[in-house]
Amino acid sequence: MPVTKSAAKALRQTRTRTRQNKSKVAKLKAEIKKFKKTKDPKALSELYSLVDKLVKVKILHQNKGGRLKSQLSRLIK
Repeated sequence: MPVTKSAAKALRQTRTRTRQNKSKVAKLKAEIKKFKKTKDPKALSELYSLVDKLVKVKILHQNKGGRLKSQLSRLIK
């Protein structure tokens, strides 16, 4: 339990950010699942964009983003 006002606010902020980040990652996973069924090249570029956005705001690590993009591109070939 936070003692100070600033600690309470920090806790609120952390919970909000965690919720938002989890929803973004869940969206990515859903899009990947959808892509694996259709294997549409246009969807691949949209997935690349989504992965790059998550890497940019540091929700995903840069190496994981690159690894995901590589794995997805191999599905098209």
